[in-house]
Amino acid sequence: MVFRPAVSVPGLSVQRDGQREVVRTLPEEVPVALVFGGSTYAVMMATPSDIEDFAMGFALTEGVIDRLDQIESFEIAEHEAGIEARFWLGGGRAEALDRRRRHMAGPVGCGLCGLDSLEEAVRPLPRVSGTAVLARADVAHATDALRDHQPLHDRTHAVHAAGFLLPGRGLVLAREDVGRHNALDKLIGAMARIGTDAGAGAIVLTSRISVEMVQKCAMAGCPVLIAASAPTSHALRLAQDAGLTLAAFARGGGFDLYSHPERISTGASDVA
Repeated sequence: MVFRPAVSVPGLSVQRDGQREVVRTLPEEVPVALVFGGSTYAVMMATPSDIEDFAMGFALTEGVIDRLDQIESFEIAEHEAGIEARFWLGGGRAEALDRRRRHMAGPVGCGLCGLDSLEEAVRPLPRVSGTAVLARADVAHATDALRDHQPLHDRTHAVHAAGFLLPGRGLVLAREDVGRHNALDKLIGAMARIGTDAGAGAIVLTSRISVEMVQKCAMAGCPVLIAASAPTSHALRLAQDAGLTLAAFARGGGFDLYSHPERISTGASDVA
């Protein structure tokens, strides 16, 4: 069968001035199994689009692989119950699976459900060394720019997005999903597949900045993370330690800077 990212369904709209029959477009979510060497590593609920991007991004940000050339073969298999993304790995990557083995069915892209140990939830992150420097306007209008790259949201008003911003070029790539973690994995996978240098720009999110979002950004080697909502305090501590610039509440032409502000040219002196 072929899964669609959205479906139209009938409903009854009840308002103060009366009621009427409506047809709404709703986002779909299906179980996506990440299968390595014949064994299921994780099952995530995801929007059934850009599945190869999602699978590649998940494998990279979870540390299952370091590079796409460590994948010997890959295929997608659809079943009535969901989708399998099947990997066969080379380069001795089976050991990485033993270190971070998961058995879970994550609700809408949960990033930590089912970890075998608490230590794995806060694993050490690589130090980000990207050289991207963004202008104030790039950051202030980043989420507005992302809004123009969300066709599924336009249809459903119910999905997250992640985009990649290059200084001087604007938003060059975006992906959507019902899960914010999944949207980010899809973006990182798409970037890896086309050879985009994550260190040259910023990742932009429609969501809050949680620990998992910082982890995935750092694993991708992206030095700047911009979001429409707030970071958690734990996410901020991780970003500071990893050398990651966090810009939050980026909407309405403004933003807050929380860590490593040297990558943002604000063009103004501090005010009391």
